[in-house]
Amino acid sequence: MFTGIIEGLGELKKTEKQGDNVHFTFSCPFTRELKIDQSVAHNGICLTVIDINGDNYTVTAIDETLQKTNIGEISIGEKVNLERCMKVGDRLDGHIVQGHVDQVGVVNKIEEEDGSWKFYINYDPSNSNITVNKGSITINGTSLTVVDSGKDFFSV
Repeated sequence: MFTGIIEGLGELKKTEKQGDNVHFTFSCPFTRELKIDQSVAHNGICLTVIDINGDNYTVTAIDETLQKTNIGEISIGEKVNLERCMKVGDRLDGHIVQGHVDQVGVVNKIEEEDGSWKFYINYDPSNSNITVNKGSITINGTSLTVVDSGKDFFSV
């Protein structure tokens, strides 16, 4: 479980395809604190650490993860939002995030509103309405509150 509060940024160093899976090697400020089999959210996607080598660590995305997320589109040198799983007793500053991604949305419009930004995001409604007004949603690992919700869109 995660909270949607970003802990740091990871930089993609290498990818390696193995069958239907892809291994991603990242570096980040807390690599040396990671352990094998530890869960880390990468842009909100729960991935398990399978190898640690110096300042780099490796995770694997299976085919379903590659189909439902955009992690396979990240290029070498790009950065992703990272969060280690929360510990029992930690503060819950965002909301409970499982790291299981439903689908990729598309930003349709961005408006400036009272010094903030409002993003309108379209999604495939075949999964039914995935949001509720004033509910929580995680976008690229960040805990956000839904402002408006419709059958194929929401805004944050």
